[in-house]
Amino acid sequence: MTEFFLQNIWWIPCYPFLGAILSVPWSPGIIRKTGPRPAGYINIIMTLLAFVHGSIALGGMWGQPGREIVIPWLQVADLDFSIPIELSAITIGATLVITGLNLLAQVYAIAYLEMDWGWARFYCLMALFEAGLAALVLCNSLFFTYIILEILTLGTYLLVGFWFNQSLVVTGARDAFLTKRVGDLFLLMGVVSLYPLAGTWNFTELTEWAATATLNPTVATLLGVALLAGPLGKCAQFPLHLWLDEAMEGPVPSTVLRNAVVVGSGAWVLTKVFPVIALSPVAESVTVAIGLATALGASAIAIAQIDAKRAISYSVSSYMGMALIAVGTGFTNTALLLLFTYSMAMALLVMTSGGIILNNITQDLTQYGGLWSRRPISGICFLVGIAALVGVPPFGGFWMLLELTQNLWPTEPAIAIVLLAVNGLTAFSLTREFGLMFAGTVKQMTVRSPEGLWAGVLPMTVLAGFCLHVPLLLQAWGLLPSWQAIDLTAAGLLMLSTLAGAGLSVWIYIFDGLPKPVTFGSRAVQDFFAYDFYTAKLYRLTIISAVAVVSRIIDWIDRFIVDGFVNLVGLATVFSGQSLRYNVTGQTQFYALTILLGITLLLSVLCFGLF
Repeated sequence: MTEFFLQNIWWIPCYPFLGAILSVPWSPGIIRKTGPRPAGYINIIMTLLAFVHGSIALGGMWGQPGREIVIPWLQVADLDFSIPIELSAITIGATLVITGLNLLAQVYAIAYLEMDWGWARFYCLMALFEAGLAALVLCNSLFFTYIILEILTLGTYLLVGFWFNQSLVVTGARDAFLTKRVGDLFLLMGVVSLYPLAGTWNFTELTEWAATATLNPTVATLLGVALLAGPLGKCAQFPLHLWLDEAMEGPVPSTVLRNAVVVGSGAWVLTKVFPVIALSPVAESVTVAIGLATALGASAIAIAQIDAKRAISYSVSSYMGMALIAVGTGFTNTALLLLFTYSMAMALLVMTSGGIILNNITQDLTQYGGLWSRRPISGICFLVGIAALVGVPPFGGFWMLLELTQNLWPTEPAIAIVLLAVNGLTAFSLTREFGLMFAGTVKQMTVRSPEGLWAGVLPMTVLAGFCLHVPLLLQAWGLLPSWQAIDLTAAGLLMLSTLAGAGLSVWIYIFDGLPKPVTFGSRAVQDFFAYDFYTAKLYRLTIISAVAVVSRIIDWIDRFIVDGFVNLVGLATVFSGQSLRYNVTGQTQFYALTILLGITLLLSVLCFGLF
């Protein structure tokens, strides 16, 4: 029975895709009397089927060596476009994370979009997102992975722009799409350039080829940086990180999937192509450097934000930076486990904060306060999300951060120290958000703020329970270190960084240790972090200004040179035609003489060229 589900594992992306197709009759309002809700229920059922299919397949694949299924599709000359599917416990487990989180997000959307008539369109887009992500983790081909990433980019644009009648939404969707296109363009260059060198796009074969390949250092560096650019955009890494902040304008249920899983798709692809990137030490160093800059910079920016969504989005970029560090230093398995624990905790934090923003209307953290007495379930879920994300034993985030720190401490102590600093800053930032929301006195915006509908509370509590059980799952899978293998120094420093960050935040924002608003240093320093190192302004002064100048030059050339030449030819044609009309006599012998003279002139020119 399990073999049947394994052989047909490609059905998992097809379930949500079928749900998206079945949503179409409700999208343009063909079926009106029932309202749009049946489209949502259909997609929830199809996602549940995909989750059940993956669960059965994982049971059959557990403890077995990985294998590959090839779906024949197209063969042109020397190019084989068959679709390889990788069967392993990791890939099937990844589909369970995707379908499980999307199932909870879809149930959450019942409450969040209760009064919205765009149900069919929203659930259709969520289903397409789920189908693309499931296909991505199962696909074992770089070529088809690139195609799927393009589909996900389009899905991001459509979901962020869901409420398209708002200007900020339109701007966010546009910027998210264009920013990702920058990374995808370089990735396409790398995909096209790799095939003549390796003769394959299959990830397994690429790993084998990279083990013995000898490339020119310049070629290897250019190839590695090109393959790195695509994942950088997907993971919202410096300098392609601004789109994630603006993408928070979309509905929160879609943000759950995007912040928890979609950004991780870039790190997933990076683990697949890293053997090729590792052919260049320069590309490896670039990967680690960008990860370090993003992890440290984004975590520092997060503590200066007063917008709840912006603060969380920068924490997302920070953790994706740590995933890049893990991949760039060669610890790809640790990176995958970090993505697993991170996805659960971040989805819980997004759900909790999204429900609070929905009921209180505002996203301004300074207008919150005293929600613990009114929303205790949300408060508990937020605390669980914090504990599961940062280095708090015995939660899942602690073990993954400890493993990464232990691996780096003997050889790269400076990088390990940066990771400890990032953990402390993240603990400070998230505890600060909790303190501003739930502690203190009740304010005008939080006087009436009850827990939401059951559909909004149930997914939060289920996910919180799962986050609490992640350590038990890791222990059952044999992924936790033995007590003898734990580096007590690294573990102590990790817990100390968490305690320092969270403790300082508790003293400031829960015990009112400092007057509000809190100011650190000069106003210029505070604005430097609050405005994201002025990255957007830097873009406007450099790239956008340069593009504007080039555009104006091209416009001038088009208006006065290209159009001028065309207009000149047109005027000459009109003038010559008007002139010739007066030479029309109606006499046949005159026309014959004109033709004869023209032929004579043409032959004279040709003969002049010969002699």
